[in-house]
Amino acid sequence: MMTDPIADLLTRIRNATAEGHEKVEIPASRVKANIVRVLKEEGYVKNFRLSRDEGIPVIKIYLKYAEEGSPVIRGIRRISRPGLRRYSGYESFPRPLSGAGIAIVSTSKGVMTGSKARQAKIGGEILCEVW
Repeated sequence: MMTDPIADLLTRIRNATAEGHEKVEIPASRVKANIVRVLKEEGYVKNFRLSRDEGIPVIKIYLKYAEEGSPVIRGIRRISRPGLRRYSGYESFPRPLSGAGIAIVSTSKGVMTGSKARQAKIGGEILCEVW
């Protein structure tokens, strides 16, 4: 049993981009799929697919690279973790790299970026930062 599946997702993405892989496969869950959906909407990954590999649900993430070959995701960091949950009101969400990155937040209205949660005036748990 895995204690922090979101950290596992982020680590797999970080390792795959460091090695220049085209895609990465991870065990699927609803929260992971929503995090990857936000990454796609914000332009950090090309695409993703939900599929079954021998009956086990899997998310295939197709990574995105710049023309010169450098990964679009330069950094990805877990903020709230099982041992220390981080919650915030909408007015104090972090702005990674002074707004150049995004914070992914789990709210009562679903998983979204910190800026969208700020516009909707919804607080929540800060899952991770991406830049």
